[in-house]
Amino acid sequence: MRHQNAGRKFSRSSSHRRAMFRNMVTSLLEHQRITTTEPKAKELRRLAERTITTALRLGDLLTKPKEQRSVAEQGKYVHALRMAGRMVRSRDALHKLFTDIAPQLRGRPGGYTRILKVGTRPGDAAPMAILEIVTFKLPAAAPAAAGGASATGSESAD
Repeated sequence: MRHQNAGRKFSRSSSHRRAMFRNMVTSLLEHQRITTTEPKAKELRRLAERTITTALRLGDLLTKPKEQRSVAEQGKYVHALRMAGRMVRSRDALHKLFTDIAPQLRGRPGGYTRILKVGTRPGDAAPMAILEIVTFKLPAAAPAAAGGASATGSESAD
């Protein structure tokens, strides 16, 4: 029986699973959007949101400059960095979490990631999904292409 054994195994050892998800959380924080299989995305969401929550527990310390923090506040900040560092394997991604991502998500009561289903993978028909942080915005399309399309439409109407 599987009483109180949450999570999928993915036919991997526990150390392989842990390493895989640490790498995926790090990639998610670096790129703010990753494509993976749907079951992995659902498992990854739990770990990513827990890591983001660790950063958000700092509250107002996220926006306070380093020079203005007291010794106790700096200790809380370092502790949160180390706790999040258990899951995030890159210093750049860790600092991006605390300086860019967490301040944008402040005040949001959970639900920091979204899963978008994108169909199946051609090779093995595995259901694929995009996992992204909710503040992620696609890069803007080239304005010349958008302007050109509307300009041709207005010329043909004349």
